[in-house]
Amino acid sequence: MLQTANIARELEGVQTDVLLQAFADRILVLVTQLGKVGSLIQATIPSAMPLLPPPPPDPEQPNMVPLPVPPSSLQLTPLLGSAPTERIQTLHSLYASQIATLVWTMEEGSILEADRRAVVIGIALEKAPGAVADSSELSPHDRSVFYGVMGMVRDLLAQK
Repeated sequence: MLQTANIARELEGVQTDVLLQAFADRILVLVTQLGKVGSLIQATIPSAMPLLPPPPPDPEQPNMVPLPVPPSSLQLTPLLGSAPTERIQTLHSLYASQIATLVWTMEEGSILEADRRAVVIGIALEKAPGAVADSSELSPHDRSVFYGVMGMVRDLLAQK
């Protein structure tokens, strides 16, 4: 895996940066639209826990690459900062779970990376326009940014 890599794209009209930094004991992934680290969440999973392969592509959305399903044994630990609302906290947990699963899935193919390192995810996203604070539903904007960020993470991990 790369030691350090970053990528920047415009998602839904907002500059979005993703940085990946590999350390001996952890992998750091920062996702920011605000130019700062934001909330830090650590994701861990037992090394013996098998990872599920991504589901097959949806025939109705052939251009969308399916994401691997986060394992049920995944543990998220808030390290620094907190989300301002329960909705944002849930969104951050969704990002952290999926990013960590992508890292572990893509790292699994490497013989050199036998142990699953903890993944620390920093998330600082702009508030979605028209977001309802108490809604648990993802808006089309939220979905677009989420899939855009996951594509960026995949692109960084594929550079190894």
